[in-house]
Amino acid sequence: MTAAITGLGSALPPAVEQQALWDGFFRRHFSSSRIARRVFAGAGVRRRHTVVNPVEEDLSGWSTAARMRRYARAAHPLGHEAVRVALADAGVTPDDIGLLTVVSCTGYLTPGPDIQLAASLRLRPDTQRLLIGHMGCYAALPALGSVADSVIARRRAAVLLCLELTSLHIQPATADPHQVVAHALFGDAAVALVLTPHDGKAPAADRPGLELVDVAALTDPTTSDHMTWDITDLGFRMGLSPQVPHVLAEHVRSVVKDLLARHGLDVPDVRAWAVHPGGPRILDTVQRELDLPHHALAASRTVLAEHGNCSSATVLLVLDRLIADGTLDEGGPVVAMAFGPGLTLYAALLTTPSAPRAHPRAQVLRRGETPRMERIHVL
Repeated sequence: MTAAITGLGSALPPAVEQQALWDGFFRRHFSSSRIARRVFAGAGVRRRHTVVNPVEEDLSGWSTAARMRRYARAAHPLGHEAVRVALADAGVTPDDIGLLTVVSCTGYLTPGPDIQLAASLRLRPDTQRLLIGHMGCYAALPALGSVADSVIARRRAAVLLCLELTSLHIQPATADPHQVVAHALFGDAAVALVLTPHDGKAPAADRPGLELVDVAALTDPTTSDHMTWDITDLGFRMGLSPQVPHVLAEHVRSVVKDLLARHGLDVPDVRAWAVHPGGPRILDTVQRELDLPHHALAASRTVLAEHGNCSSATVLLVLDRLIADGTLDEGGPVVAMAFGPGLTLYAALLTTPSAPRAHPRAQVLRRGETPRMERIHVL
């Protein structure tokens, strides 16, 4: 018995071009700093999706309470739409779902988004719920492992939703270069997966697109100050050290090779890579340390360009891209990787049979719309 991803859906707030963000807000916010301008230009981001466009609404001086009220209004419609699309893609009904897991590090409210979504999606009253908060950019992969365990143990379908609204946490103007990097990279997204139990007996044409095989993790607590996410009176403030790619370089090869070796595989056997695009230097580091051809991380670079870094949702957007462009149609091993506070590296091994699947279009919601029911390095 395995757990398989049989449905995927995403919902995105309106897009704004990176250059428009710089010209309309951040140029003034960072006092026309030449360093900030170079960081924005070199972030590898062309556009981002944001629930709050700072060109139209400056919330950099808002209290954390005000930001959480906006989170409560904006998170639910995006999460609802992403799950609705994923359920339709999987061909399952709300009554089939035994567990709803919501991952988010960008907002808090109680009753939480899991309870709101269970109600609006009309899940059964006995549906179990799990809310995973404040793990950061790598959270999708430990969540995926936990949800898969539930699917296998209970033999019932489950939903995993990663919902991140980083645009709510623009900080007051500062000369801190690490804040410049954070503001140049991050965007908003909601991505949902449906996982269902699979016994391996179905005909190839009916088998699911991605089966979870194994998950690996490594945390280096000696570098815990390299990436932080602090709750302040003015929202959540990110700390990013330019040393993150160097720490990643020390560990990524051994973690990936050990994960693959447990299943008789090595790096050249992997058909596709879904690597969290924390920034261009992160991707360059992974490519170099694993000796991958440049095209191996094309999906990650495209997601970075089109969406920015959307925290936990980002690696799922990369999986979405790999499915959409047909990379997984021929089957084979897939490795997903994400990185975050700790410093922590998570990797997941998935496999896909050669069975092309129809791919749902991401739903982009218009603002206010509700769903149908010195040298500075960019990471």
